[in-house]
Amino acid sequence: MKLILVRHPQPLVAPGVCYGSTDLAIAPGQLEQTLAALQLQLPAGLPIYSSPLRRCAELAARLSDNITYDARLAEMHFGDWEMQPWDAIPRAAIDAWAADMVHYQPGGGESVLQMAERITSFYNALVGDAIIICHAGTMRLLAARHAGLAPAEMALQAAQTAHQIPYGSTLTL
Repeated sequence: MKLILVRHPQPLVAPGVCYGSTDLAIAPGQLEQTLAALQLQLPAGLPIYSSPLRRCAELAARLSDNITYDARLAEMHFGDWEMQPWDAIPRAAIDAWAADMVHYQPGGGESVLQMAERITSFYNALVGDAIIICHAGTMRLLAARHAGLAPAEMALQAAQTAHQIPYGSTLTL
């Protein structure tokens, strides 16, 4: 199965803010820039799946009119940390997450393991090649699942590896 993962365009949010599952608009000019790059890269005719969050859904809608929106593709929910500057989150809370990156629920939200379990559910339901418009965290977990890892292993790998996935970029699995 060939999957083309696409990270959404840059969202409209200040640098250094935790925004996970917050439904943000796309920053001005970023949708057009991303579309111009993607239209040269993406093959025609593949089914498109998308996170329902605006920064993904708006891109997907411009690529096709045949999209399956799936909430399992959303970015991790950071609970009370959502829309807080990272440097305003208490150091003790960040340290607690660092001590248990797989199971800890940042801000009372979702753990990386919980996210890995929903990503596994989505992945296991796929039946063929597809384009998936999603988020950096989702991309990392889908790549781990595609490599054959179980949810706990996926979560550990994703938690231990800093991402360097640019906005609007693709990853082919």
